[in-house]
Amino acid sequence: MEECISVFDMLKIGIGPSSSHTLGPWRAAERFLNELRNDSNLQSVNRIKIDLFGSLSLTGKGHATDFALMLGLSGQDPETIPIENINSIINSIKTQKKIALGNEFNVSFDFINDIIFNKNFLPFHSNGLTFTAYFNDNTAYSSTFYSIGGGFVVKEERINAKRKIEIKCAFPYKIEKATELLDYCISEQKKISEIVYENEKSMRSETEIHTELMRIWSTMLECMYIGCHTEGILPGGLNVHRRAFDMHQNLIGLGNYSTPENWLTQIRQTEVKFRQILQWVSCFALAVNEVNAALGRVVTAPTNGSAGVIPSVLMYYLVIENHQAGEKEIKQFLMVAGEIGSLFKKGSTISAAMGGCQAEIGVSSAMAAAALCEVMGGSPEQVLMAAEIAMEHHLGMTCDPIGGLVQIPCIERNTMGAIKAINAAELAIGTDPKNAKVPLDKVIDTMWQTAKDMNNKYKETSEGGLAIAVNMADC
Repeated sequence: MEECISVFDMLKIGIGPSSSHTLGPWRAAERFLNELRNDSNLQSVNRIKIDLFGSLSLTGKGHATDFALMLGLSGQDPETIPIENINSIINSIKTQKKIALGNEFNVSFDFINDIIFNKNFLPFHSNGLTFTAYFNDNTAYSSTFYSIGGGFVVKEERINAKRKIEIKCAFPYKIEKATELLDYCISEQKKISEIVYENEKSMRSETEIHTELMRIWSTMLECMYIGCHTEGILPGGLNVHRRAFDMHQNLIGLGNYSTPENWLTQIRQTEVKFRQILQWVSCFALAVNEVNAALGRVVTAPTNGSAGVIPSVLMYYLVIENHQAGEKEIKQFLMVAGEIGSLFKKGSTISAAMGGCQAEIGVSSAMAAAALCEVMGGSPEQVLMAAEIAMEHHLGMTCDPIGGLVQIPCIERNTMGAIKAINAAELAIGTDPKNAKVPLDKVIDTMWQTAKDMNNKYKETSEGGLAIAVNMADC
């Protein structure tokens, strides 16, 4: 089966705290609305009910799944909704017990009783949800979706149909495995980013590619900026203190800047001592995931829970490694990261509910390592090696969020994933590819086998690991 996965599929702009539990259900709600519209049934709805299953049910409240569903059914777009409007929309639905379906028709909706958290798992995927619309003529219509990680949403019947037909991919360079990607690089004498660029051009104009990649980077930069300039306590009940603000103050203090771009310029002009390098990288990663935890806007890369790794490593390159780097290198970095992420999605999973945290922080670290390796001059062979090294040292990592919140240990894990990515890139650049022992494809397959062998309580259920070793009161 050939699967075309664009960079823009892997790097999505959305609202935190989770791509599978927030962005995915949000998108599923939008698709359900479209199904009702296509059948001309939207105006006949008088009530909506949603059943959540598996991991969506077990950690949905901590991941704001219920909020995402209400916002999606209200016709709000996660890429554009003003963050400051979220609470007022949610509070209005709760108090009025009505929802403006598609921002068009008010229907009955009881926040407490119409979102049902079922602990049982559906057989197809750990993240299942079923929408049911009740109509004025006493009939009903139900539709089931699965949030499979990274904001991707599918229906089971569509997947089954894919298995029965050959899927045609429009990309000139069709890639399912790392070996195929490397073969194209060698035969075409191109970098990985150049192969990716040719594929993207088959789907959209060069102007659109440039605009969208820079919009992704702008969102990442703004997210880091907001996180570094916001203090206080994160929502959710764990009373987690925001650390990026304090760390940023200790590193640079209050600067003479007014925009994220000016802030980046000032950091690049600041003399960074050797011991401060890791502090800066950690600060950038913490900033992103603190914004994510507070229902802020981030870039899913490849998930919301791991959204801090790629921007912090790219910032490391811009402020530490290459002060002359600009849009060309930023786009190059993002294209390589996206392509590596797609290999993991095709060959394994990017869903913590399916594979544990190795599927989130591990994959994001591999993506960042590969991207950094290329912009630092690594060959395609070394780029793939960097991804392999980064993932190799995340294999088996569990997903055990305390309180079902994307905070502990999730926020700190982004700093660790970023540091490992930088180390992996450096190791790969300093290694002759002929001496590599483990191909990237083998690591991707091993990750999938590890995911299948992992006990379900370590897969985003809050039923194992730190999630039960440390309770809310301890925090």
